[in-house]
Amino acid sequence: MLYSLHLLKQQAQPPGTTAPATAAAARSPSPSTQTPTSKSPMSSSLPEPDPAAAQHSAALHRLLEAQIKAASNGFLPFDQWMQSALYAPGLGYYVAGTEKFGSNLPVGDFTTAPELSPFFGQTLARQIAQVLQQTKTNQVLEFGAGSGALAASIIPALQQLGIQPSYTIIEVSADLKSRQQARLADTDANVVWLDQLPEAFEGCVIANEVMDAMPVTLFQWDESGKLQEMGVTYNDDFEWAVRAASPRLQKLVGSRMPALPGYRSEVNLQAEAWVAGMGDWLHKGAALLIDYGFPRHEYYHPQRAEGTLMCHYRHQAHANPFLYPGLQDITAHVDFTAMADAALEGGLDVLGYTSQARFLINAGLPALIADIDPADPVAHARQIGPVQKLLSEAEMGELFKVLAIGKDIDGPLLGFMQGDRRDRL
Repeated sequence: MLYSLHLLKQQAQPPGTTAPATAAAARSPSPSTQTPTSKSPMSSSLPEPDPAAAQHSAALHRLLEAQIKAASNGFLPFDQWMQSALYAPGLGYYVAGTEKFGSNLPVGDFTTAPELSPFFGQTLARQIAQVLQQTKTNQVLEFGAGSGALAASIIPALQQLGIQPSYTIIEVSADLKSRQQARLADTDANVVWLDQLPEAFEGCVIANEVMDAMPVTLFQWDESGKLQEMGVTYNDDFEWAVRAASPRLQKLVGSRMPALPGYRSEVNLQAEAWVAGMGDWLHKGAALLIDYGFPRHEYYHPQRAEGTLMCHYRHQAHANPFLYPGLQDITAHVDFTAMADAALEGGLDVLGYTSQARFLINAGLPALIADIDPADPVAHARQIGPVQKLLSEAEMGELFKVLAIGKDIDGPLLGFMQGDRRDRL
């Protein structure tokens, strides 16, 4: 959800109900063959935007409408529609000024692990420290830093471990960058912001909830077993449309799953290109990719017949990507097998893959929370409750995974000492 670097990864790009929306929200159904538009009954159960937000959304609506009408045959591939909905300059969800990250209404649309508990970043810092020791550097690079909460917990934790980090954030959203700068203004560390990829880097890279918000290509098998690409057309409002899949898309999808008539899902070519491209500039070190998703055999399971596309608006998870453009997040789960393959293609090693819960336990979270004073039961519960969400299989502990990739790093990494699942990718 935090990804705001679509311009960077494009440089490497190859040719009716709602539910509470935490970052670990349960799977919502993907779009159906019926037309889910802003007129859908689903919208009646969601909060109405205020007048200023509605005006903002209307402006992006007009831009998207114009893009569709200018597209060949009035068909805009969904990845292009999603990119504009999230990243259109001045209007897209991630580059506009709405408050996205927050644990409780009226603030934000979803909650992420760093905002749930500082123990997430403090534990992650232990793994980062091991990577920095191996690279003999103090360089940390975070992609799409959101509210700055993760950096705000990692930096002091590294300092307590005897490391004075040089912390770089790559952020192309001016709004998010200003919020990060305000949050980290009093940080006793060297923090710099970049708007482009480094030519070379040695150290530790962090990408927490980055890949899930990269625009995805949607596909479906028709009832005769022919592959179709899904896109958006306009007829008084946004509507789904399909066209025959290109030979390239047919070959790619055919290599990953069998033809299943009526089945719908997605591929994230932009995320794969971003991971593979990391091999060009990560000369020594490791990248920790944290997101929700599955290995391929689970991702394209026959029972997951409607894919993983989902939306978040004011802490409600729903399945209508056409609702309130510019005001809601649109996201898809990650195929971690595809990301591991992309890393190998980019000349990187796959260093570990496991659940978030197992990673945090391995990296020392139990020792950190053991220091919480139980004498004050209210304060103790306030700190322990979020940690339980980070670890619970019913919350974020199992749905979220951690994939470590890198170059010239000796294993095993701390977070993967037990429960490494690379053999399942």
